[in-house]
Amino acid sequence: MRSRKRGPGGQIIERSEISIAVVGAGLIGRRHAAAIARVPGTRLACMVDPDPAAGMVAASMGAPLRATLAECLDGDRPDALILATPNHLHVPQGLECFATGVPILVEKPLAADARGGRALVEAASVAGVTLLVGHHRRHNPLIAAAKARIEAGEVGEIVAVSALCWLCKPDAYFDTAWRGKAGAGPVFINLIHDADLLRHLVGEIVSVQAIERRSRRGGDTEDSAAILLRFESGALGTMSVSDGIAAPWSWELTAAENPAYPRTGESCYLIGGTHGSISLPGGELWRHPGERSWWEPMDRRSHPVASEDPLNLQIANLRDVARGEAAPVVSGLEGLKSLLVIEAVKEAARTGAAVDVAHA
Repeated sequence: MRSRKRGPGGQIIERSEISIAVVGAGLIGRRHAAAIARVPGTRLACMVDPDPAAGMVAASMGAPLRATLAECLDGDRPDALILATPNHLHVPQGLECFATGVPILVEKPLAADARGGRALVEAASVAGVTLLVGHHRRHNPLIAAAKARIEAGEVGEIVAVSALCWLCKPDAYFDTAWRGKAGAGPVFINLIHDADLLRHLVGEIVSVQAIERRSRRGGDTEDSAAILLRFESGALGTMSVSDGIAAPWSWELTAAENPAYPRTGESCYLIGGTHGSISLPGGELWRHPGERSWWEPMDRRSHPVASEDPLNLQIANLRDVARGEAAPVVSGLEGLKSLLVIEAVKEAARTGAAVDVAHA
């Protein structure tokens, strides 16, 4: 199918409508499918899930259900694919998809471990396939605005950063078996988003130290972790994560990206520099109007940013990549770099030693 838009001179320009298959009909798969329905120039080609109950989800989106990935790829091939499946399936499914030659968005984390992530990035390069990773928060206009202020020098040299990801997942969340297995704890599932945003805003993380607490719910995962960071720039940082704390300080509960989470109006990131500091996601900038001194007053400036669903923007980026009109906002290599940070965190927690982050 083709859609039309008007060019600068008023002329009609034909543009193809991009068909996108969503593999996995779980929570995030359904959100991707809904985003496709909202983004102009895209349509849901099919959903892929072995559970027959997923047929109701697909039908509600006006698309067929395919039981297997092979069935999807052997039929009317889509223009792009989204892998929204459990982490351990990303590598085998990604490798299977590369034969199509179409762009593939893989949900974060890119893989269950860095070895698998490297395999995906290298195989995509060999196949000539554009690989995108679902770190959707980078698409948020709040982040773009904060990065612009940092790059404009409004905070000066960044000295320290702090990120909180404290939230309380209900017990029913863990009824799904894989969520109690190694790699399904909040460090991989939640904190990888925060590590990715800190990399994006502050620069590369070069070493970490960490401690973890085993989950009180049982299983093979942690429920909490505390991490020290050293950035390539010399800045220092902390990250604290827990999925068992009743608290208002997490990106989920502060950024209003997902209506499923009630907004608290709090901040969860603090970025401090020699000339000022920013709190996020609100974007408040604190600076001394005169002498920089703790005895002098500070100005608090708010920078309102238009709200836009980053999942919609991520689908729009996938559409434009499929059309050959844009590069990925979050490439496979960027997803691998964030995965390497998390793998270093897990190693530091296991050994009790400082761990250098491996190069991608």
